[in-house]
This record gives sequence, C-alpha cells and structure tokens, in this order.
Amino acid sequence: MNGRAGYTLIELIIVIVLLSIVATVSVRFVGLSTQGALDTSARQLRALQSVVVSEQLTRELRVAFPLSVRTSGACIEWLRLEAGTNYLRRTRGPNFNEIEIAPFSQPPSTANTRTVIYGYGTSTGDLYTAADPGPVSSTISAVDNNSTPATITLDSSHRFKGNSPARRLFVVGEPVSVCQSDQYLYRYSDYTPTSTQETPPAGTREVLSASLTGTVDFRVVPATLQRAAVVQFTFVLESLDGDETTAVSQEVQIRNVP
Repeated sequence: MNGRAGYTLIELIIVIVLLSIVATVSVRFVGLSTQGALDTSARQLRALQSVVVSEQLTRELRVAFPLSVRTSGACIEWLRLEAGTNYLRRTRGPNFNEIEIAPFSQPPSTANTRTVIYGYGTSTGDLYTAADPGPVSSTISAVDNNSTPATITLDSSHRFKGNSPARRLFVVGEPVSVCQSDQYLYRYSDYTPTSTQETPPAGTREVLSASLTGTVDFRVVPATLQRAAVVQFTFVLESLDGDETTAVSQEVQIRNVP
C-alpha cells in the first residue's frame, strides 16, 4: 500500500525559517534603500540651501562700498552702493551743498542716500556718520542728471576731507547687516547707521537660513591702493536629526575702487 505524499513537520519548519530570513533581508534592503534616498534628498536640500544663502550674500557684498564693510562677532555690515560716477567739482562756498558730476547712467534714488568721496585714511565708523568735514556727505535732496554739468544737491552744507585720485564719487544707501542668532541667520535693513557697529541692529529682520550649527565666521581683508577688498565667510548647516552637517566657505571680492 502506497503512503500519501506530503510535507513533514521538519520540512515545514525549514521553509518557514527560510521565508523569514528572506523577508527580513528584503525588509532591511528596502529600509536601507529608503533611508539612503531620504539622506541623499536631505543632503541635496542642504547643498541647495547653502548655494542660495552664499549667492545672496555674494551678490549683495559685491555691490557694497568696499571701505564700509565691517564685522563684529557673528555679524557683518556694509553700506549699499546705489550708483557711481566721476565728480567734476566738490562742494564749494558759499553754501557747500552742490557737487558737479558727470551724468549718471542711471540716476540713483534720493531717499536716504548720501555721497562718498574717497575714504581711505579714515575709520570705518566715519563712513556711517556724516561728520563735517568728512568723506560722507549729508543726505541727498536732489539729483539733476540733465543739466550741464549734472549736479547733486545736498540737504545741508558739507566739506569733503580729501580728493579721489580717479575723481570717483559713489552714492550709498542705508546700511545692511547679516547676523547669526542661535540656529538662524538674519538679514537686517531699514535702520539708522551708527559709528559703532550694533550686533544686531534694530531694523527689519528677514530669515536667510534656519539650520545653522556652530558660529558663523565673517572676515574682511580690507582694500588697499593695490587691490580690492575681500570678504570671507564660513558657516555650517545641520540636518534635522543632527547626524550630518554641510560646511560652506566662500570668498567675495568687492571690486569697487574709491
């Protein structure tokens, strides 16, 4: 009499064990693949964030008045450059409130803007105040770009301390600061300039980055008569779980020559 074909208990146990091993390996493989994809996506996001922050800082610093850039701790500050041209004659008596210039290619705004002539040999703080005499004028009240010669009219009298060898004149606007506060990097604007750098200033605040770790390092290599100023900044972005970081280092050359 033939016995019935079937599986023994041992065979069933072996099959179950093998299936469990395959399932465990499969789940582990899928889990690692998914985690790898998430980690790669997080790295790409941090890399993109670092590029955006670096590019924004670079673009703004490149149009800063070079002698105005200053740092204090985890803050950097500069005066925005609105326009530039050559001057024909500085302010003169009796009113000392009009500058004759070559016409601007694009006239600047007269809202909270001032003129700067030269500035070497003065402290950085002097560029943020309108000391008379000094390199920075009082605020501009009017720009006549169509007269011959074109003129800038100041709202009060001002005497400039020195001449620019290239007879360069710049129009600067309100100051801008970028400061770190814990894990945030903020941009500050719309505040009154002071001779001593405030860290941070009391102005309008915008978030540039929200995942910093450590301390942002801002450094300025001042301009000389032979080369332009250079700004170096370094910051580190951290993942949400704190397991990975992305370090960013950038150098910006400020090419404007007083």
